[in-house]
Amino acid sequence: MLRSKKIACVIPARLKSSRFPGKMLASLKGKPLLQWVFEAAKSVSFFDHVVFAVDAEEIAALVGSFGGKFYMTSEKCPSGTDRLIELIQRKVIDADIWVNWQGDEPFITAGMIEDLLQSCHEKESDLWTLKKLIEDPGEIASPHHVKVVTDAHDFALYFSRSPIPFYRDADSGAARKYFKHVGLYAYRREALEKIAKLSPCEIELAEQLEQLRFLYNGLKVRVHETKGEAFGIDLPEHLAQAEAYTQRACKLKTPLDCV
Repeated sequence: MLRSKKIACVIPARLKSSRFPGKMLASLKGKPLLQWVFEAAKSVSFFDHVVFAVDAEEIAALVGSFGGKFYMTSEKCPSGTDRLIELIQRKVIDADIWVNWQGDEPFITAGMIEDLLQSCHEKESDLWTLKKLIEDPGEIASPHHVKVVTDAHDFALYFSRSPIPFYRDADSGAARKYFKHVGLYAYRREALEKIAKLSPCEIELAEQLEQLRFLYNGLKVRVHETKGEAFGIDLPEHLAQAEAYTQRACKLKTPLDCV
């Protein structure tokens, strides 16, 4: 519980992935990818529930092998958000705030969760997510790194795979800042119940970003800044990069499991 709010952490894990088939069954440094996520989530002291939302017996068996709790959800769920909605509709968990921690994000830390939920007691927001200042210029133009711009109160104005904002005057000398979106979400229960009734919109389909559906329909998305670095496993080659990342983390004595 955090600030009198009951918090559920749900880890969606889908078997079929178009870019990396069987990703959720993969291992990192000899340990299942999903176990990395589970152990990181269990280290967050204020989570009242940590559960998986899975869609295949193979994933269920893997989760059970390391002691994780899981619920079977429909193969037809198009996103992790829809798996959270299914659990709410089935009333298997009771919580005020629902954290969607994707099963391919093993390096999220407790500190980043604290960044995410720092304003969860305030009524102005429907959901929360994170942004991080881009330091690698290569990430600015990459469509694999989603960018976000926010207003004066840290509410999202737009998300895009393109570089935003666009600096029209290239020679103005103004310092350029780009923030990438860290794909970690927390929702009010009421927000998920509203999202369940929404249909995809044109800008969401164009960018292939479900959060644009939330903005399009007037939901208030609070975006807090974090210094933490996320590292999603989206492609097979990302596993090798993640191996190197864990080696560097061990040398720097950051809070990762060094095996």
